[in-house]
Amino acid sequence: MSSGPNGALIHLREVDKTYETGAGHLTVLQDVDLTVEPGEFISVIGPSGSGKSTLLNMITGIDRPTDGEVFVGGQAVHALGENQLARWRGRHVGVVFQFFQLLPTLTVLENVMLPMDFCGVHRRRERRPRAMELLDDVRIADHAHKLPNALSGGEQQRAAVARALANDPSLIVADEPTGNLDTATAMDLFELFERLVAQGKTLVVVTHDRRLSARSQRVLHLLDGRIHRDENNGKWTH
Repeated sequence: MSSGPNGALIHLREVDKTYETGAGHLTVLQDVDLTVEPGEFISVIGPSGSGKSTLLNMITGIDRPTDGEVFVGGQAVHALGENQLARWRGRHVGVVFQFFQLLPTLTVLENVMLPMDFCGVHRRRERRPRAMELLDDVRIADHAHKLPNALSGGEQQRAAVARALANDPSLIVADEPTGNLDTATAMDLFELFERLVAQGKTLVVVTHDRRLSARSQRVLHLLDGRIHRDENNGKWTH
């Protein structure tokens, strides 16, 4: 995925998101402007209801802005139709969820192969070896032929990361990926994220844990649907 005309991988312009509820309008995002360069590692933090997950949904095209524009890799994500979005997301964005969302009746290996099958990426004979290579990269290759429920939470999240990497996306987004993990396993997962950034991936991660967010290059603080503060962590160079 190439960068946009201004060199950014992600560019949000004046993004608002409002939902209609029984009690009236609920504004979740307000006037959000955001630029993310290729190769950045960004954490998004803020209280519950501040718009963190909605921001990720804007970037991935899982949801659409009420107003404003979303560009990822030069693609106007807000303008794509549903079928176009599914194909675009499958090829260019890896998504990691808090609750893993591995299919329980497929082996770990089959779960990782699924995005390749869905998008027709890689030759058929190459998909299994690539999935095994990814599982080896996240250090759970010995669990490849097990069902997800035979794995610990940390191992399932590693499998989910391998699945997110299946089509070699430039961008990986993760929504509370350590929310169900103990502290040691969560730190281990963030080390994996750091290795991915070192390989040139761009990561945007929602997390509630400030000890983990401190390990990223940049921290976005959301409050009441707005970017309240945008901090750079000094120990990183870009």
